[in-house]
This record gives sequence, structure tokens and C-alpha cells, in this order.
Amino acid sequence: MKLFECLACGQPLYFENTACESCGRRLGFLPDSGVLSALEPVQRVDGVEAWLALAAPERQYRFCRNVAYDACNWLVPAEVDGASVDPEPYCLACAHNRTVPDLSVPENTTNWRRIESAKHRLFHGLLRLDLPHETRDEDTEEGLAFDFLADPPDPSAPRIVTGHDNGLITISLIEADDAARERIRVQMHEPYRTLLGHFRHEIGHYYWERLVRRTGDNSETMATFRNLFGDERQDYGEALKKHYDAGPAVGWQEGYVSAYAAVHPWEDFAETWAHYMHIVDTLETAGAFGLRVKPRISRGEELGARIDFDPYHADAVEQLIEAFLPVTFAVNSLNRSMGQQDFYPFVLSPAAISKLDFIHQLCRRAREGRPEARQGAQHETAPLQQASQPQIETVAEDDVTEQTAALLTVASQLALNPVS
Repeated sequence: MKLFECLACGQPLYFENTACESCGRRLGFLPDSGVLSALEPVQRVDGVEAWLALAAPERQYRFCRNVAYDACNWLVPAEVDGASVDPEPYCLACAHNRTVPDLSVPENTTNWRRIESAKHRLFHGLLRLDLPHETRDEDTEEGLAFDFLADPPDPSAPRIVTGHDNGLITISLIEADDAARERIRVQMHEPYRTLLGHFRHEIGHYYWERLVRRTGDNSETMATFRNLFGDERQDYGEALKKHYDAGPAVGWQEGYVSAYAAVHPWEDFAETWAHYMHIVDTLETAGAFGLRVKPRISRGEELGARIDFDPYHADAVEQLIEAFLPVTFAVNSLNRSMGQQDFYPFVLSPAAISKLDFIHQLCRRAREGRPEARQGAQHETAPLQQASQPQIETVAEDDVTEQTAALLTVASQLALNPVS
């Protein structure tokens, strides 16, 4: 994410700030331009609370109605084509909420705010990637929607399960409880578990449906997916049971970004999608700080990086990897200096980079509005050998650049002694 500053006084700001700590001005986020702007109140004869944004003074804005719960700082236009809009509108991100928890319970409200903070960061990334995200009103069958649900008070009742179902993403409220989430992370033997990570993983399932499945069972995009990730038509329930009964397959590190990715091609895609979003957002933040990695050791040049490009619109996945790996080495080292877990506790293999490249190209195709791959019968089983040459050319495992290969070797050696 880029850096923000108060347009009135120059004070540095966080994405979540609602007021400038220096000059006291109200702040609001403009999703169309990606700017967190200082605001000026507007006196209107109709009594509607409206604001002028210093970043876009040509029109008036209103806050999303979730500002009443201190759960959103995004703005919507007060008028569209001269006509007033809903006096209590939802912003682009909150319009996707289908269910929120009972906000009469203080603990629910606190946890929901944390969930909304992560969700808004998710949407910032989706906007930067220029990805489609129709609401349930716009696409009643497969539109993107969220249910944020609390476990029932009866301890014997079924617990809420975080997951995705045909465009509907469910997030269990317990994931917003830091202590509970850490307990689950340890129980599940996971190196990383965050609210933002959940959102990026589950949205990966949504975009598999949107950018891969919709191209058709016989499409070149689907053939490329299956060649890289495997055949998603295998029994998902059986694959999940095998994973939890026996654990991940030996040597999963050679082909997957995480152990959970090895469960099934759907989970492999979702995990890889989440890592892609982690990478581009982290690099944008590092670039916004002018971060340059140049270790003062004999192999410092090999581990050096300068982020002088837009990660969300990078030319090739190698450009991302060759900047990201040095950054992770640096920040992991900083974390260890504070006795914290590694910032990025994963090792990328050449096979995982090929999968990241597939997602990189999917996003580019969606952004550029290029037609989807050749349509085929949606439900007809298509042998892989009958598919034509993949339209998305991915990086072969033995074609990574010399710089990337050297960085992967160093990263794998560094990961042998993680902080536990």
C-alpha cells in the first residue's frame, strides 16, 4: 500500500486513520482515486451531512453508513448526475456485506471493526489490481458477498467455519480475537494466520470461479490451470480428510507455497492467490518508503533490491520475486531482532513461482479486458491432452532467471533455522 499524508498539513497517515492527529481534520478514503483525503464540512439546505475532499473538491461526498460504528472511513458521492443518493449509503467495500454480527454485543462490535479493517485492505488491493467484484445485487447468483458470523452461545452447537461458497465468503468472528486465532494457528501447525490472510485466501476461491471456471471446462485457461495445479475434479472432501488424517505429503515444499496448498488444486490456487496479494502489497509499501535492500555482507549485491516499479502492474512475475525475496530477508531479520516470528515464514520454489506467474497473468488479462479463453462445454469432462496450447504462457520451473535461482537458494537455506 502506498503512503498517505494529510493534504492540509502534511502529517503522515495510516490507511485506517479517520482524523489527522496533527491538524484534527476529518479524513475519508476516495476509492476511485485511492487517496485518503482531508475533508471540509459542507453546509447544505437539505440537512444532509456532506463533505468536500481536498483531493477532489469538484464534488461533495458522504461517509459510508458504517462510519456510525467506527468501522469504515470510505466515502461515496453525495450526488450522482445532480440527483441525491441514498442518505445512508454503503461504500464500495461495505456494499458487499450480507450479514454482520449482533452489534448490540460490545465484543462483537470490537471484533467486527477488526474484520472490516482487514476487508477494506483487501478491497484496496482488488481496486489496485482492477479486478471485477460485482455485488450480490448486481449478480444474484455469483456476486461477491460476505457473512461475518459469531459462534452460537451453545458450546455443543456447530461452530462457524470460515470459507467460500459460490461467491459468498463467510468469516468466523473468532478469527478477529488475537488470542483465539493464535491458539488455532498453533493447533493447526500453521506458520501464518491473520485476518487479512483469510480474506486474501477466500477471495482467491472467488476469483478461481470468476477467472478460471467461467472460461469453460475445455478452455486453454483451464488446461493451463490443471497442468500447473492439478485436476480440481478430484474429490475435495476425500482430499481434505486425507490431509487432516495423515498430514501433508512428504516433499510438499517442492511444489506448493504452503502445506495447506497441497490439499487440493482449489486450495493450491487460493493459497497462491493470497501470496500473490501479499507480495504486491508488501512491495508497494516498501517502495512507498523508498526502501532499498543492500546488505553489508560479501553476498550483499546478490541479496540487494530496489523497488522502483509499480508491483500491482509489474511486467513479469520475476520482477516481483527478485524484489520480494531480499525484502523478506531484511524484514525477517528485523523481526528476529525483536524476538518476533518471521514476517514471511515461507520458502518459494520454482514450481510455486510458476503458479504465481499464472495468477499474475490472470490479473493482467482481467485488467486489460482481454476476452476470456476459448469457451467450451461447462460441465463436459475434457481430457487434458485434447486441450490446445495454453493461452497463458507461464514460467517453466527450469526457466527462472539466474538472479531468481540464486535468491531461492539463499532463501531456502535461511529458512532452515526459523524462530519457533
